[in-house]
Amino acid sequence: MIEGARRWAAKVKTDIVAVYLAARDNRTPWLAKAVAVAVVAYALSPIDLIPDFIPVVGYLDDVLLVPLGIMLAIRLIPAELMAEFRQAAVERGRLPANRTAAICIFVLWAGVAFTIGAWLIWRFWA
Repeated sequence: MIEGARRWAAKVKTDIVAVYLAARDNRTPWLAKAVAVAVVAYALSPIDLIPDFIPVVGYLDDVLLVPLGIMLAIRLIPAELMAEFRQAAVERGRLPANRTAAICIFVLWAGVAFTIGAWLIWRFWA
């Protein structure tokens, strides 16, 4: 069972790289690109929908949302392209480090948090 989980995790890791490559390719349909960008951004985001420090439920979003998003993106990408992206992902090995993307993700989450906070303050204390 543990070996099966390891194989599944390795496949998800490879698929994240493949979906990243698909998002950057001009041959990928626009809807698949949009889903791919959202999935990769969420997978790489240091901020989760449900914080990881919450027991059990904290890792649930990582275990469910990321694979479901990857599956959706893969379904939207033509099969022959996906096979090409998977091969390139195996050769590449991992995603490149990108500080600009990390800063953009952080700014996006901070903006969402600020907007929700401002709305809550306006709603309940104004």
